[in-house]
Amino acid sequence: MPFVTATAAPSTEIYYEDQGQGQPVVLIHGWPLSRRMWEGQITALVAAGYRCIAYDRRGFGQSGQPMGGYDYDTFASDLNDVLVALGLREAVLAGFSMGGGEVARYIGSYGTERIAKAILISAVPPFLSQTADNPDGVPAKIFDDMVAAIIEDRVAFFEGFFKDFFNWKPGSGTPSDDVVAYSKAIAWMASPLGTRHCVVAFGKTDFRADLAQISIPTLVVHGDHDKTVPFEVSGKRAAALIAGSRLEVIKGAPHGLTATHGDQLNALMLDFLQG
Repeated sequence: MPFVTATAAPSTEIYYEDQGQGQPVVLIHGWPLSRRMWEGQITALVAAGYRCIAYDRRGFGQSGQPMGGYDYDTFASDLNDVLVALGLREAVLAGFSMGGGEVARYIGSYGTERIAKAILISAVPPFLSQTADNPDGVPAKIFDDMVAAIIEDRVAFFEGFFKDFFNWKPGSGTPSDDVVAYSKAIAWMASPLGTRHCVVAFGKTDFRADLAQISIPTLVVHGDHDKTVPFEVSGKRAAALIAGSRLEVIKGAPHGLTATHGDQLNALMLDFLQG
């Protein structure tokens, strides 16, 4: 099976899938999902002539579930290990939600020698937490309460979480009830430790300095109905901090727009890649 050995401690195995030929597009999933969330994007990108590498973050999907390393410096190291092991050059990094943090921290730490373009989708940068110098952020207690709820009943926590993730109501059809159930099943199989430590990572990591170092073409895509990572706190500010970035706001889209507005997202990604 295709695994890359992570060099950061504690070491673990990072599972990836590699499909198609052409310029490589590395897809970095959101919390609490896995590479499987990218199915619709992989299908479209491979059909358009791109090589897609989608990997599972440590603790999620088919990657190892170590007892540590759930922070963005380690996640960026894991991403670097994937890029180096596969010999990728002129790659495009596309990060969804929490995965946008990997894109930002990777570029902030390793530069753009291997990277041609970046895509942030419903992404958490620049900085979610409310602090003295970030007064419009989300109160840190929100993330603390999420961790407490996960510790109390992790499986049940995702019942409510995914309703907001997709702005979903039973029988709404967008996405289907089955997609919501599938998403919960993916989340249930993740490392319990990794699941809660990642909340602290994406909720309280400051990416502002990382974004300031991004000088490659960057696409920022966000839904204006995102209840999980509100546009005003994240996508809007990220685009303002990345010089020359392209901002696309999908009207009516929730956080999980890869499923609910997949065709629109795919068209935006392809237009950006081909430009």
